[in-house]
Amino acid sequence: MGRLREKVVEAAEIIDSSPGCVMVTGMGKAGIVAQKIAATMASTGTTAHYLHPADATHGDLGRVGTGDVVLALS
Repeated sequence: MGRLREKVVEAAEIIDSSPGCVMVTGMGKAGIVAQKIAATMASTGTTAHYLHPADATHGDLGRVGTGDVVLALS
């Protein structure tokens, strides 16, 4: 549990220090969870958007910019 806790804290610090937004992605059930995470982040003050992975490969990857963080769920 200690190593997992360290990784969660590290991920939170990366998100907090990012000058960009958080792009949350996932497909299927992970995509449903990703949408909820993005919505919760956005409603609590962290700029976040859901990015469908299939759409990303067909042009929407251009929405991800320098300084953004990608949170990919599987």
